[in-house]
Amino acid sequence: MSTANHQNPEHLNVITPAKIDWQTDDTGNMVPVSGEFRDVYFSHADGLAETRHVFLEHNQLPERLAHLAPKQCFTIAELGFGTGLNLLATWQLWRQLRETNPQLATARLHFITTEKFPIPLADLTQILALWGERAPELMAFIEPLLATYPPLIAGCHRLSFSYDNLTVDMWFGDAAESLSKLALDHSNQHTPCIDAWFLDGFAPSCNSTLWADSIFGQMQRLSRPHTTAATYSCAGIVKRGLREHGFQIKKVRGFGRKREMLTAIMTNAESRDLTDDDKNCDNKSHEAKQETTDSTFDNTVVIGAGISGLLTAWSLASRGITVILLDKSAPLAGASGNPRALLAPKMTPIHHVDEHLHTIGYLHSSRLYRYLNQTAVQLHTAPVLELTGALDLLIKANIGAEQIADYPDEMATTLSHEQAQITSGLKDQDLSENLYLPQSGLVNPQALKDIILTHPLIHFQQLEVNKINETEQQVRIEGIDGNRNTVTMTTDNVVICAAFESHQLDKRIFDCRKIRGQLSWFTPSAEQLTKLPKIPLKYSGYCARFNAQAGDDKLNTVVADNPYLLLGASFIRNDTSTDIRPEEHQISRDKLITAIPEMASVIPADTSLWQGRSGIRTQTPDYHPIVGQLANSQRRIWTMSAMGAKGYALAPICAEALADMMLRSFAPLSETMLARLSPNRTRLQTPLV
Repeated sequence: MSTANHQNPEHLNVITPAKIDWQTDDTGNMVPVSGEFRDVYFSHADGLAETRHVFLEHNQLPERLAHLAPKQCFTIAELGFGTGLNLLATWQLWRQLRETNPQLATARLHFITTEKFPIPLADLTQILALWGERAPELMAFIEPLLATYPPLIAGCHRLSFSYDNLTVDMWFGDAAESLSKLALDHSNQHTPCIDAWFLDGFAPSCNSTLWADSIFGQMQRLSRPHTTAATYSCAGIVKRGLREHGFQIKKVRGFGRKREMLTAIMTNAESRDLTDDDKNCDNKSHEAKQETTDSTFDNTVVIGAGISGLLTAWSLASRGITVILLDKSAPLAGASGNPRALLAPKMTPIHHVDEHLHTIGYLHSSRLYRYLNQTAVQLHTAPVLELTGALDLLIKANIGAEQIADYPDEMATTLSHEQAQITSGLKDQDLSENLYLPQSGLVNPQALKDIILTHPLIHFQQLEVNKINETEQQVRIEGIDGNRNTVTMTTDNVVICAAFESHQLDKRIFDCRKIRGQLSWFTPSAEQLTKLPKIPLKYSGYCARFNAQAGDDKLNTVVADNPYLLLGASFIRNDTSTDIRPEEHQISRDKLITAIPEMASVIPADTSLWQGRSGIRTQTPDYHPIVGQLANSQRRIWTMSAMGAKGYALAPICAEALADMMLRSFAPLSETMLARLSPNRTRLQTPLV
């Protein structure tokens, strides 16, 4: 990352990594200290014990979490992620409780944390290695945290640990601004809320901004009666802030040498201070009462088994919801069923990044697909994501080399001309300006589909839906199955993910622009293979070499273990035919040759033996997907569609947001972004002409 811009106050969204210093504590151990605030990250005595005392015990988490109802979600918000010790301790407690309380099998824990100065991965790895030595029981949580730790860019990074029913949202940036982006649904009494607060910023004397009125105002907005808070600090600014924003505070014994700490509870009545020796203290009023405000539905029908439908089914099933996945033909039969999909972001200047769906979606998708690769190993199937890296020649880009320098190198960087030639295998191309994406790769749609359909709560059924009727209690669906029999089913909710046919199922869904895209591929000779690009390239189209895996022939005309070069795609407006056209093979070849002239002697001029697949993409006037509840619905009919050509990058994060909206949890997208995705947004009120 360039250091020239990230210290400039005009670049507000460029995250400044924490500067870690080290000092020796009273017992002779080295401990990390914040270079910005000159305060320690954890107690010199025993930081883990302090975390358990201050945040777990004094938010009554052992008792509250143990008594969650099935499918209930408990949400914790933390101010100051720091070294992640609070998360690790909470995670350990959660796993212990789930092992001893069978009713927690479907309950969920949502941990939302903010950090303005996140610790770089190398430093965090060093710090947590010390905790692995001091507390070996934490290693089971340290390793997956480090494996999914996001690059240091502004916005929300969702980490999903579905095997523990744990979701972690890491918001990098100013805490008050991050909290202000958490969306509340005021159209329903069961709006999301924070159940417990961890106030763990550096001491107010070191960092007063994390104890400002704007912070306490957001706490009040996001809390409900009986929401609790705990902090090691008894500073006046903390007591006043909590009191003036609806919390009743109480001083209790602190940890170690700290004589006192604070606990608090949100009340409806006027707050007053409580102390340990207040004989009139009503301790019952300070207990966290259990209130179930979560959505209580059990099953959902998802219509359409392309990438949007598959990921919607996955997100809901991961939350314990039974899903029937319907399609008129077969999973991935439409535009999502290409041999491979290139996972590479459409970049933006970094000051837009926290509200840039493509960037946040790309990072989340990469994490999800890498996680599913572990499942693929267990199932002895092909990997979902092949990490190849990708080189963007910046022919059609929204960002230049100077702006790329603002990004962390592990996400995006510019290679020297010589490095770019070596990495790509190109010899004559001018590569002095380029965008290298080290975390990009090729998604195998067949492998992804197979893993998703192994989920015990997801059941695929072939059905051509022709009627959807909604009542206050349920939704009734009618359709024709593969044997031409009429089938009727009822469900709690319906999510329509049928691409351009979504409008035909429900006229409230915008009638999107239809764009035909044909992808082409051929088998190169041994000599051609030595001259083809080594990694995927982006230009006005893209090309990528791949080796077909077992099972790929279920979707496309390929032979396992054979090499192929994939080129694409054509872009034909208002054409819904899916025939394979030789002239569009030629279009894809011409795009490549125009961008990279040295390929003219490598790519065969005769395209008559090329294979292809065409699909119909859907696009909105503002180029944003459609995600959310339909207007005038009883919260039972939803949609997710119009991913354009970026379904494999956008569908995972959009599916998470949709599942959160359906279950009344906090989404990993800002309130502003959710409004941009709404099926009912203003830009979708005027039909296309």
